[in-house]
Amino acid sequence: MGREERKAKLKKFRQDRKLWYRNLKRVLKLKIKRPRFVFFGKQPETKSVVLSNHVGAYGPLTLEIYAQFPLRMWGTHHMNTSFKELWRYQTQIYYHQKKGWNIHLARLFCLLASPLTYMFYKGLRLISTYQDHRFKITLRESMEVLNNNENIVIFPEDSNQGYLDKMTHFYNGFVMLCEVCFKRNMDLSIYTSYLRQKDNVVLFSAPVLYSELKEKVSSREEIANYLLNQCNALGKVDLKEITDDQFS
Repeated sequence: MGREERKAKLKKFRQDRKLWYRNLKRVLKLKIKRPRFVFFGKQPETKSVVLSNHVGAYGPLTLEIYAQFPLRMWGTHHMNTSFKELWRYQTQIYYHQKKGWNIHLARLFCLLASPLTYMFYKGLRLISTYQDHRFKITLRESMEVLNNNENIVIFPEDSNQGYLDKMTHFYNGFVMLCEVCFKRNMDLSIYTSYLRQKDNVVLFSAPVLYSELKEKVSSREEIANYLLNQCNALGKVDLKEITDDQFS
């Protein structure tokens, strides 16, 4: 497929979002440039889980704006409940703890940033995640999304020490989702994805079925570590060895 044919194909797809939100994404394109995508297998189509690095806000923004497959994202419930909760999360956790900003600067900045962020995440149709018994709500909504032939994008990295190029730990909540689906005769394909911001490239691994992972490793933590290593490996790929046909 030639370059012009690929561009024409890209223009045909759009996420299932409201009109005002699609217009907002057009504005965001002025800051978030279109990356090159590399797929070492097929592109996600339906009923898949994509595990990606976060890179601050760039990971979610890049995939939401430019990914050419239907998706819904997991995100902490703090970003998806009330404006007050979002402002508190952004000032104390996101900008102060994770990004190392001065707390007073973070509070001042979020007076402007939080209203825009709140609007963005409402339009994103984020699937809220929880660290308590309410996680069953996350699982239920995720099942509905998958049954609707969409894909779920999850950012499972432990970012307590900030967003690192080489991630150190994956939370394993996504394994619970895969296991619940598996018990309901839905064997999910799992992809890892890595945004290399300096190169403006997003790399996707070949998919692996959850059932195949269960044969290789047994526990949730082992599965999470296996996929963590696979995701980090994408960040080390030599782009010079990738042919033009692999880029899209």
